[in-house]
Amino acid sequence: MKKRMTLSLPVKLAIGLFFLVAVLLPLARMLAYMGGTDVMGVLAANNTRRACLNSLKVGLLTTVIALPLAYALAWCVTRTRVPGKGLWGVLFTLPILIPSISQGSGLIILFGANGILTRALHLPGNIYGLHGIVIGEIMYVTPIVFLMLADVLTYEDYTPYEAAQVLGIPRRARFTAVTLPFLRRTLVSAVFTAFSLSVTDYGVPLTIGGKVKTLPVLMYEDVVGLVDFGKGSVIGAILLIPAVLAFLADFLAREQSGGFVTADFPLEKNRKKEGAALVLCGAVGLFMLLPVAAFGVLMCMTNYPIDMTFTLDNITKTLRMEGGTYLLNSLAISVGVGVIGVVVGTASAYCTTRMRSPVSRVLHLFSIVTMAIPGLVLGLAYVLFFKTTVIYGTLAILILANMMHFFASPYLMFYNTFGKLNENLEAVGLTLGVSRLRIIRDVVLPQCRGTMLEAFSYFFVNSMITISAVSFLANSSTRPVALLIPIYEAQSFLECSAFVSIAILACNLVVKAAVALLKGALRRAEG
Repeated sequence: MKKRMTLSLPVKLAIGLFFLVAVLLPLARMLAYMGGTDVMGVLAANNTRRACLNSLKVGLLTTVIALPLAYALAWCVTRTRVPGKGLWGVLFTLPILIPSISQGSGLIILFGANGILTRALHLPGNIYGLHGIVIGEIMYVTPIVFLMLADVLTYEDYTPYEAAQVLGIPRRARFTAVTLPFLRRTLVSAVFTAFSLSVTDYGVPLTIGGKVKTLPVLMYEDVVGLVDFGKGSVIGAILLIPAVLAFLADFLAREQSGGFVTADFPLEKNRKKEGAALVLCGAVGLFMLLPVAAFGVLMCMTNYPIDMTFTLDNITKTLRMEGGTYLLNSLAISVGVGVIGVVVGTASAYCTTRMRSPVSRVLHLFSIVTMAIPGLVLGLAYVLFFKTTVIYGTLAILILANMMHFFASPYLMFYNTFGKLNENLEAVGLTLGVSRLRIIRDVVLPQCRGTMLEAFSYFFVNSMITISAVSFLANSSTRPVALLIPIYEAQSFLECSAFVSIAILACNLVVKAAVALLKGALRRAEG
């Protein structure tokens, strides 16, 4: 039995070595690259200071607006009897199924100088600049914060509110006395998440920023346009700061979370409350849907806004320009990331939860550290570390980059699932002469099939929409389809760009629907 148990150490060391090569060494290489760069000169440069200030403004404004909006939406869905809760949940999260760069493109199509709504409503069409970036980032960030808050509100215990009512605490005072203390950790995590995502995103600022440049856009221009890896590394180090803070806030919130529900919230019928919730949900849902609707309209126009006759030629035109090849690249990358990510995530989480030791704690930290690394930074680190290796310039490096970029959240799914299983399963099995591998195959893995499907869906969807982690790594033969959006827009092929966004959304919706059907089938089979 002792020999069997000691086999866990080589497995953990192998996984730890993988993370060392896939994350820590590339990041160290990027930071070391700053050694030959005039760091103070880069920091003191006017364009760097302006970009820092712009990024700070975008992060603060987005957080201040997105957080209360997301809370209001989560409250409407979880605390009222507003009709169509399933529909609102889909509409609110629709923006996370398309690239962030599509948010900026959608706003341009709607509110730009020749935008659909600009022409129809005779609007000024001045969507470009800081305010346009903030609007795009709000659309990008709000769905993520909404999911965080809706999840925690769903599992809030009603018992403290009953006690507050018995004690005579007024209804308005209960929010500060009961709700805020309960939400404190999640709100802190949400604040840092919203700020970090909006500061480190470059999809929205790249399309709609105009003359207003943020740090990610400046980093992209310096690395791709000027091939200045030193300056890019300095900016990458700056972008690590908000991401690391978000990581620490989320890590501490998870470590300190706990509690259970003894009484569910009663949803009393209140027409005024339901009416207000319906108005808010309808307005936000419509705004989230508008860019997608605009893509659907634009891709069927001959040449917007000159010739607005209906056509399907834009689809064939996109396919002739290798759009179909790049879509296949994205599908191959996303499926590869999903399959390999599920395998590695399952193995890593099993080692950290079911084979505990001091090495397990280190491995756990390795598994979640990628949460603190923005995609652009990881992509640059990969360029500097892997540029002389055989995987550079292949789909393999794009799969690896995306897998590590999105690894932390699926890993935590497995971590929580394995942590809920009886901790004595393996010990009892070994006592009875049943090998650990057989226990894993026959007992552990069947218990986490739903989690495996959710993890695959998470990997797939995010790999389809990302442009940050792969921007520096893709070439003309390995380019994912999402990277065609800025290319087509630069060439004024807006109709083709719209079709690409719709194609990505369609692929993600198919996978999400398939996962939902499979999970439903599993539940029916089990019960």
